[in-house]
Formats: sequence, structure tokens, C-alpha cells
Amino acid sequence: MRNPIVFLFIGLFFGTGIGFIWAGSLGVTFDGHDHTEHANDGTKVHSKMNHAGMDHNSVNVPDGPDAPSLAILLHKDMISGYNLEIRTTNFTFTPEKVNQANTPNAGHAHVYANGKKLSRIYGNWFHITGLPSGEHTIMVELNANSHGIIHVNGTPLQVAQTVTIP
Repeated sequence: MRNPIVFLFIGLFFGTGIGFIWAGSLGVTFDGHDHTEHANDGTKVHSKMNHAGMDHNSVNVPDGPDAPSLAILLHKDMISGYNLEIRTTNFTFTPEKVNQANTPNAGHAHVYANGKKLSRIYGNWFHITGLPSGEHTIMVELNANSHGIIHVNGTPLQVAQTVTIP
């Protein structure tokens, strides 16, 4: 065998193709599914869940002069969407420490639009685009390195702002 890597790629190519053909012949479809039918009011089941109960690594910080704080501003972008400005005090974005041990007043942020997570953020700015016309709630929460929500005196450190897109 002069080029085992070439044979590996050839095998993967034909194996994948045969797999898709075989699955298609059995009636398998590769589209996503929707939980709307299970919700009483037409919303997605996942968005109706209380996510606080899923947060096993939350970090509680006592209130005081060293407690982190969070504020957001939405700036209309001249080309498309909005620029989200995240203002923090007593908090440091630490992308190099994600998934590591928690460090006091450090971590990253999560940004949500209408309850759906858009991204994990490691800095003070994020561009939001692609939202359809209508009213949208943009929410940001601060998270520790372990992804747990940071709480100040038991209250999640999260803020929301509503924006109406024409």
C-alpha cells in the first residue's frame, strides 16, 4: 500500500454514499423535527422550560462593591441589524479559561433573542442580524467558566431589552 490515506478517503466517500442511498431506500428522511405540536400555545417546548433548574454550576456572588454588574445597549447598524454593546463592571471576559475552574467575576456571556440562544460571547460587542420584522427581546446573561449563570445574592445576572424591527 503506497497511499493508505487515499484508500481511507475513497472508502469514506463510497461508504457514505452507499449509506445515504440505503437510508433513502428505507424511507429515512434527514429533516429536523419540531416540538410545536406538544406545546399548548404553539411555542417550542424547549423555550417553555425553566432553564434555571438545568444550571448545576451556577456561581453566587454576594452583593457589594465587588459584585459584577451588567447592562446592554442596542445600536442600530447602518448596514444591517443591531450592534449589541455589553457593559460590565467587576467582570472580566476570559475566553482562554472556558470549561475550566471558575474564577471570581470572570467568564463569558450568552446572548438570546426571544429565548433562543444566539451565541456565546467573549467580549463587549456582538452583531445581531437576521431577525424578522416585529418585536424581539434580546437578553444577555453572564456565565462563569463552567457555563453556570452568575448570580448576585441569588438573582441571575441577566438583562433584557426589547427592540422593534420594522
